[in-house]
Formats: sequence, structure tokens, C-alpha cells
Amino acid sequence: MDLTPKEIVKYLDDYIIGQNDAKKTIALALRNRYRRMQLSAELQEEIMPKNILMIGNTGVGKTEIARRLAKMMNLPFIKVEASKYTEVGFVGRDVESMVRDLVFESVSLVTKEYEEKIQESIDLDITRQIVEKLVPPLPKSATTEAQESFIKTYNKMEQKVLSGEIDDRKIEIELPKRAKIEIVDSNISMDFSSMQESLNQMLGGLNKDKVKKEVTIKDARKLLRSETSEKLLDHESIKLEALKRAQDGGIIFLDEIDKIASGKSNQNQDPSKEGVQRDLLPIVEGSTVTTKFGQIKTDHILFIAAGAFHVSKPSDLLPELQGRFPLRVELNALDEEALYQILTHTKNSLLTQYKALLEVEGVNLQFHDDAIHAFAHLSVAANLKAEDIGARRLHTVIEKVLEDISFDADEKSGQTIEVTKELVYEKLENIVEHEDTARYIL
Repeated sequence: MDLTPKEIVKYLDDYIIGQNDAKKTIALALRNRYRRMQLSAELQEEIMPKNILMIGNTGVGKTEIARRLAKMMNLPFIKVEASKYTEVGFVGRDVESMVRDLVFESVSLVTKEYEEKIQESIDLDITRQIVEKLVPPLPKSATTEAQESFIKTYNKMEQKVLSGEIDDRKIEIELPKRAKIEIVDSNISMDFSSMQESLNQMLGGLNKDKVKKEVTIKDARKLLRSETSEKLLDHESIKLEALKRAQDGGIIFLDEIDKIASGKSNQNQDPSKEGVQRDLLPIVEGSTVTTKFGQIKTDHILFIAAGAFHVSKPSDLLPELQGRFPLRVELNALDEEALYQILTHTKNSLLTQYKALLEVEGVNLQFHDDAIHAFAHLSVAANLKAEDIGARRLHTVIEKVLEDISFDADEKSGQTIEVTKELVYEKLENIVEHEDTARYIL
């Protein structure tokens, strides 16, 4: 992934309004990963990623930045909530499981890439298997004339299969008997994981029978794909590439990190929260984690932590953990203009989504500009009166206005419905004005 910082920011600008500092910091962190990979192996070992701590209210774009990065990059990426982990020794997920999750994600990503590379070979093999069911091979003792006739028939049938002309014809195919359901749990310890792997292999070896199924050619293509790709893929190469990619390019987005902060100022100190922080330290600093696919070093995995820090503050985290996140970015609260921009300038904005949904019913939905301003104004007002949930308030406000229109959409097919400022205020003004009502309805 060799996008420049400007290109990364430009991509994020299509989906996230403002928050330029956060975009810039993340773009630089990603670019530095690319720069590091171009250096000598000796120097690569010395350059550690600068982990990032994002601080900002809920709904300002912390998680959205992570979500968009995951789509944009061809790197192993996982998003986890810090609050779901428990200290080692307690019942629950231990922090090492996030690294195992990253490796699973990496294997999945690399397998998909390898499948795309051999897509043609997979398709050819599937076609061959289907044609052989329709035109069984001749015995070796067949005459030359019979062989020539067979080749002509075979080629004709192959053309029909490829063109989809006989997709509805039924054939009998053989599939491996699924005698087991493989459980993939990244949270179990490696001793148990090895035992589970051995058990899976033993159960798989017990039943090598194949079951016969009569299906259409169209369905046969789908059913044979899994087995054929399994047969043609180089699983050892996939495993090695996946481990390398997770180790050198993996990114773990650690959300809700403020929920595990328990500083001196916090009256309700929870010892298990501090335990989770202590368990996180070696993972973030760099240690070796054993996974089902092999060992992985966490030294060069980039950690991006995010939290609202309403109740606690970053200084409530353990000093050692604070030091592992040297880059800090504060995301700004969203004002009325920012919410208006979110509705009008982002790719696939909420308004575009609602228009597309109602177009399915044949309704043409139009939003007046002053109505969009009203959405933004009332969302800010509701955020001030109740909890500030940022851009998420737009979902609630727009849904409340469009509720009746959406409910009766099937009766209004072919009509154009205009959403005006008056309609928005008629539906919402009284709710927003009364603080108690706003708390429960918006």
C-alpha cells in the first residue's frame, strides 16, 4: 500500500468531515509503515510504529476513520473494544486473543488474494469436473474413431456448460462428507488450541467418504468451488505470507480504551481494569504471541486507541501504557455547519441512502436546503439538551421526520415528496424544546 499521506487524507475526506489533525496523524503513521518496508532488514527492526491515541466525544468520527481505513487498505486490520477484555485469571477474553484475531483476519485476506490469482485454474477445473459427469471418459482401449468422436462431443458440451445454456440440467456430483464443524475460537489457550486442532484432524480423518448429490449445473459450480480451491491452494505459502503481513503491516484499532482507565481520581477503582492495562503493556510494547498458524511478534503492529474520556482522562491510564501511545490527537465536537456538511458533502450520505431506499417503492424524495439546515440545527439542539452523541443524532432526527413517509411509501408510488423546513419543525420542534421528551424520543 503505497498511497501518499495526501491521498489517504483525500480518501478519508469523502466520508469524514473535518478532523484534519486525526486524518493527518493516521496518514503519516501509515505512510511511515510503507517507508520502513523499503529500508534494509537491520534498520527495519529498529524502527518501531508510533501508536496513536484518539480522544473525542462519541459520534465525531473516531470509529468511522478506522472503518474506512479497513476498507481502503489491503492490510490485516481488526477493530476491538478494550472493555470486553478481562485480566488473565478471570473468566473472559484475554488480550492476546486480539493478536490471534488479527492473524485469522490476515489468513482470510491472503487466502482471498491467492484465490483471485488462481481463479482461472479453479474455473477450468470445475468446468472439467462438470463436463466429465455429462460426457464420461472413454476406456483406454477405445478406437481412434471413437476417440475423435468423443473429443468433438466433449468440446461441444464444454461450450454449452461455459455459455450457461444447460445450467438447469441436473447432474450427480460427489462432495466430501462434512462429519465435523470446525470451531475457531481465538480466545482459548494454545495448549487447548493444539489439542482442538489434533481432534479436528482426527475426526476429519475418520470419515473420508463422499456423499452423492443431484443438483443443477448452476448449483454444482458453487458447491464444487470450495473443494476445488482447497485442493489447488498452497496453504503453507498462505500461512507464511499471512503471518508476515500481520507482523509487519497489521493494525489493531482499540476502541473504548477510556472504559478500562481507573486512575486515582476515579472513586470506583476496579482492580480488573488495571489488570487489563497491565496485560496490554507487553502486547503493545512488543512480545511474541503463539497462534494456530505459528508465532507472531507484536513489535511492529500499529495500535490505534480511541476513547471519549468523559468520566476518566488519558492520565488515568497506567503511566507505562500512556508512554506506549506517543501520538495524541483530539477530535473536535461537531457544530451545526459540520453536521450540514455531513448530510450534503459526504459520499453515500444519510440523505442519499434514504432517497435510494424510497426509490425502491417508486417514491422520489427531495430535501430542501433549508430542511437540511433544520436537521443540523435541531440535532445540535438535541445534543445540547440531552447527551452529546455527535453525528449519530442525525440518524434519530431524520428517521423521526421520515417515519410516516416511509410507512406509507407503498401507497405513494410514482409521487415526488418534498421534505421542507416546515415539515421538519412540525415533526420535531416540540420534542426538542422539551428536555425530558428529547431525552427519551431523540
